[in-house]
Amino acid sequence: MADKFVYLFGGGKADGNGDMKNLLGGKGANLAEMCLLGIPVPAGFTVTTEACTSYFDNRGKFPPGMEAQVKAALARTESIMGKKYGNPDNPLLVSCRSGARKSMPGMMDTVLNVGLSTATIPGMIKKTNNPRFVWDSYRRLIMMYADVVMEKAEGMEAAEGKGIRKIMDDTLDSFKKQRGAKSDTDLKADDLKLLAEEFKKLVQKHLGKAFPDDPMAQLWGGIAAVFKSWNGKKAVSYRRIEGIPDDWGTAVNVQSMVFGNMGDDSATGVAFTRDPATGDNKFYGEWLINAQGEDVVAGIRTPSPINDSTKNEQNKHLKSMEEAMPAVYKGLDAIRNKLEKHFTDMLDIEFTIQEGKLWMLQCRVGKRTGTAALNMAMDMLSEKLIDKATAVQRLDPKQLDELLHPIIDPKAETGASPVVKGLPAGPGAASGKLVFTADEAVASAKAGVKCILIREETNPEDVEGMRAAQGILTARGGMTSHAALVARGWGKCCIVGAGALHVDAASRTAKISGSDIVLKAGDTVTLNGTRGHVYQGSLPMVSASENPRFQKFMVMADSFRTMGVRTNADTPEDAKKARDFGAEGIGLFRFEHMFYGEGADRPLFLLRRMIVSKNEAERRKALEELSPFMKDDVKKTMEVMDGLPVTFRFLDPPLHEFVPNRADERQRLAADLGISADEFNKRAEGLHESNPMMGHRGVRLGISYPEMTEVQTQAILEAAAELIQAGRNAKPEIMIPVTSSKTEIDDQKKIIEKVYEKVLAKFALPKGKLPLVVGTMIEIPRACVTADKFASVCEFFSFGTNDLTQMGFGFSRDDIGSFLPHYLDKKILPADPFQTIDQEGVGELVKMAITKGRSVKPHLKVGICGEQGGDPESVKFCYKVGLSYVSCSPFRVPLARLAAAQAAISGAEKKAPARAAKASKPSKPAPKAKAKAAKKPAKKAAKKPAAHKVSKPAKKGKKK
Repeated sequence: MADKFVYLFGGGKADGNGDMKNLLGGKGANLAEMCLLGIPVPAGFTVTTEACTSYFDNRGKFPPGMEAQVKAALARTESIMGKKYGNPDNPLLVSCRSGARKSMPGMMDTVLNVGLSTATIPGMIKKTNNPRFVWDSYRRLIMMYADVVMEKAEGMEAAEGKGIRKIMDDTLDSFKKQRGAKSDTDLKADDLKLLAEEFKKLVQKHLGKAFPDDPMAQLWGGIAAVFKSWNGKKAVSYRRIEGIPDDWGTAVNVQSMVFGNMGDDSATGVAFTRDPATGDNKFYGEWLINAQGEDVVAGIRTPSPINDSTKNEQNKHLKSMEEAMPAVYKGLDAIRNKLEKHFTDMLDIEFTIQEGKLWMLQCRVGKRTGTAALNMAMDMLSEKLIDKATAVQRLDPKQLDELLHPIIDPKAETGASPVVKGLPAGPGAASGKLVFTADEAVASAKAGVKCILIREETNPEDVEGMRAAQGILTARGGMTSHAALVARGWGKCCIVGAGALHVDAASRTAKISGSDIVLKAGDTVTLNGTRGHVYQGSLPMVSASENPRFQKFMVMADSFRTMGVRTNADTPEDAKKARDFGAEGIGLFRFEHMFYGEGADRPLFLLRRMIVSKNEAERRKALEELSPFMKDDVKKTMEVMDGLPVTFRFLDPPLHEFVPNRADERQRLAADLGISADEFNKRAEGLHESNPMMGHRGVRLGISYPEMTEVQTQAILEAAAELIQAGRNAKPEIMIPVTSSKTEIDDQKKIIEKVYEKVLAKFALPKGKLPLVVGTMIEIPRACVTADKFASVCEFFSFGTNDLTQMGFGFSRDDIGSFLPHYLDKKILPADPFQTIDQEGVGELVKMAITKGRSVKPHLKVGICGEQGGDPESVKFCYKVGLSYVSCSPFRVPLARLAAAQAAISGAEKKAPARAAKASKPSKPAPKAKAKAAKKPAKKAAKKPAAHKVSKPAKKGKKK
């Protein structure tokens, strides 16, 4: 028996359901689910994602059995709808739409009105008695089919502004001017008939073949084109940005057409069950009378609001659906409530009204800003739609960045006047130089220049530029336009529908009507994406104020979390910031960072003097003077982290990095040392290494120069002793970096323990008051392989995944820019391994080291302090392999906290390795998620979190 590739829906029945997103895609699964809920859905069928992947595997051939299944499903669709595809008297028309398992708005292709031909047009006119509608539908079919099926799907790459769709759009605009028509709806039936004939001539001229007149040829072409659009440039770019696997494929939904362009009693629209920008529990959407769906999302016409409560300054003069079609609106609102209650999430819905009858074309979980996601999660929790575990899973950790987005300084904004206003489609504020094309935006970002992408309206081909730009500004489009949807999904500052803008991409200028202002390429502007205001010049930014709801959400997330989160911080300021964000200690304090920034001149001078010293006496003299500076930095940081552990890494970088290049600085050091400039230069040259990252650094410095280990240990332990005597709770941990052999640890621990005994004696402290905690930074593959030996002499491991990745791959992280982009483009690597842990290779080294280390010391504390510690996917991996904590930069602490909580909730590990205490806190079981059984499709029960310790947010002065 052949595999099942086609699933029918319609007439209140469906072969599939909402749980089948992997096979039917999000759109197909939810169409089936809406049918099962008794919601009016035009009948049709879904061709599965498996058919798509088979199509690519078979070099562009449909899998065996699929064509017969499509014909059978088409016959059943005809029966439900009471029409026949290709029939000249009673023709059924269909749409071909994409539908991946994860929403990719606008990134793949759609064709509407499939089946219209010279044979079926007369019957449609007779049946509808509306020739204008029929010819309008036909010209739309030609435009979409030529663009999607005949050009893009065939891999024809047209130059900017030279594609067949642009040519036909320009022809349409010229035709409207000739006829004195302000809008498409002003064109008469005869006008549209002439236009359709002209379009067919343009297709033949520019694409070299005729527009197909056979309805079945149109259908097969449409299905194949949607499959091919999975590998289109814009879809591939979007998948790379969103981390969507290439091997998923897309489903194709072939659905009976219902028409919103049949007159003033017909319409089309897009809506959200709640406001996707703010999260407010208001039915939010836009609609257009006498239009088809592409008109709303493409921003071709300015849409009207669906109700009065969501009107704004830009559209308050337009009539809402609530006013114009109250009965239909009431029905739509009832469906909104039914769907949200069923799916227990905010949904993005598409609908068409044909001659007063409402049809639902799609529902999917809606894209939303970080602020909206937070508000919806907390509101739905209080409304008892979802439980706590589900609420925690509703925010993507990356969305937390948005909640910390900068905003325009209110004082500065009060004194500034916006030059133009639009719709507030994306959060926060952004400032940069204007660019007029996506390619310019990408080039600007590569050059390190912040830019704002300004367009008449965006289209999916602009996706790379939209991602590269700091913000997006469009003259046309509404809150459901392509630009708005994509920007909200990314948390990108965005203003759409700034109607006073007249953008001329050719001259790279934008005129503002009602004024003499002309914005040019390279001009700096500032966007307030929350208010929809555009300002000339660069306005100062400030951090968004703390959101009490965010704090409450994070406390709730922490109630599920079982893995600790620390921070990488080198200053008291960074430490305080991280603690405010909920860090439970410092996983990496880098001694070398005290030699940069404000107040670093004298310490840096002393360090340089020590580096070029010729003998131990010279080095000790420099280190004795440097020691108070070290102790001061260490003490201030531990004071901020009172009660929480602070891991101090000994000086790690190659020493030559600190040697000055300027002649005057070298002369000053030479004079201080009492040597000639020539002698200084000779000493400096002697520090040069061919491969410094694998040279004289880390533990090797301490072995060559034991006095360096002594002074750093003394600074750490004396600072802690002074704080303890002052009644504070200092918890220092000493980390030895770049180790490859247990004997290196043995050597260094002798020095550390000797200093420790001296400090205890000096401050008259018992060992219990100042415990000695010594560990190592695992960043060399050999250390992973011999980790059992290391564990016998270490209290903790911390994985330095930056260097471990560098040595594991043999990639120089300073030089990857010349080749890594090619690896990613060609899919040789799925992701940048310096951003996300390579689980197959580097991850296996990590697992090996943990297993070996805990075989010797079962409660060995194990952390990670590379920047991957703040990457959500890496955090999930760290949880899975049993790390005690992750450590990341201060601003990524909330992301790591949330990712760790979600890993616990989702049960990423069924059998968790023993987890060491995060901060010397007794283990407690995690609370059970009060998850409901997932009886309803798409309403999945949260899994019970693993029963490890639960972390609470750090509280100043409390013992962890």
